Amino acid sequence: MIDKPIKWLLSSFTLPAMTAYVQTAINNKIGCITLDRPKALNSLSLDMVRAITQALLDWRDDPDVLAVLIRSSSERAFCAGGDIRFFHDAGRATPQGGSALLEDFFTEEYALNHLAHTYPKPYIALMDGVVMGGGMGLGQSGPSCQMRIVTERTKMAMPEVNIGLFPDVGGSHFLSRALGQIGTYLGLAGEVISAADALYAGLADVFVPAAQLPALVAMLVSSKSSDVRAAIRAFAEPFRDHINPADSTLAVERAALDRHFGQGTVAAMIESLRRDPGAFAQETLAAMRKRSPLMMCVTLEQLRRGASMDVADCLRMERTMVRRCFEHGEILEGVRAMAIDKDNAPNWAPATLDAVTPEMIAPFFAPAWPAHAHPLRALD
Repeated sequence: MIDKPIKWLLSSFTLPAMTAYVQTAINNKIGCITLDRPKALNSLSLDMVRAITQALLDWRDDPDVLAVLIRSSSERAFCAGGDIRFFHDAGRATPQGGSALLEDFFTEEYALNHLAHTYPKPYIALMDGVVMGGGMGLGQSGPSCQMRIVTERTKMAMPEVNIGLFPDVGGSHFLSRALGQIGTYLGLAGEVISAADALYAGLADVFVPAAQLPALVAMLVSSKSSDVRAAIRAFAEPFRDHINPADSTLAVERAALDRHFGQGTVAAMIESLRRDPGAFAQETLAAMRKRSPLMMCVTLEQLRRGASMDVADCLRMERTMVRRCFEHGEILEGVRAMAIDKDNAPNWAPATLDAVTPEMIAPFFAPAWPAHAHPLRALD
């Protein structure tokens, strides 16, 4: 079901097109992509990835499209990530966790992330509700053309280490460039942050109250301004005082966060947190003790490498890493525990942080294909 305010907004668009769970339309030179899989919090399927990609490709060189808006039909979630049940079922289908559909999903999702990041027109992500994993990949587009909008309902995270994965969909790029050590914290702890946190960390651009979203979209589809981003900033200006990024949890805990997550190893970070009696440190420590020890270490190496890479190289690295994750099987165990059996008791391999060795981390970055055969070799 499409929420009533969104239903009215959709009726104002002309030339509609529909694919299962994704609706596209153009009005007033604004191309609109609406994710419409509310029961699954807009978890991405391969068909959804393909539909979004096709719309962006169709509009990229279309003079009748000035900008793109991507949003959800539901107030609960922008996008909660990839369809992890599909990951589990497809990963178990063949030895070493591989299947053609699984390979296609990650190749095409990461290519979509690159397309959004390098899009030549304003790309507006309305990140209302849950924004996690693949949702971050859709929302954290290129800085030259992006406009990332958050609301008081925004719940943002890169929680992949909780299912035995790593912060992919370009996380190597946008987390490694977040303020201070915030990206390291988000990648290793996998914790949820608010709209104020996102603004403070540089992971969002403007705040608009959820109640004002219909008016915002109505403004976009009726505005005669050629500068869509300026029009959005002007619309959001009256709401600047509704939340204060300087009062966010990340801002208040910034010094401690940088100290703890600026340590050289995950083990040193854990020890630093253990010695801090503060509530934030202890909550973070408790969360990290539930995560995959191996994937926290892999994530730290990923973010350090990603800090000096462009987005194309980050996505190529991640495409290799995700192949290695399914070969290892950590993600299959994580998804089993979180979403299949729901016992929340994953049997991580290895089970403890002190058992993780450099020799276990290195294979995740070893080439899975020759450079000329890499699935994302064409990205630039």
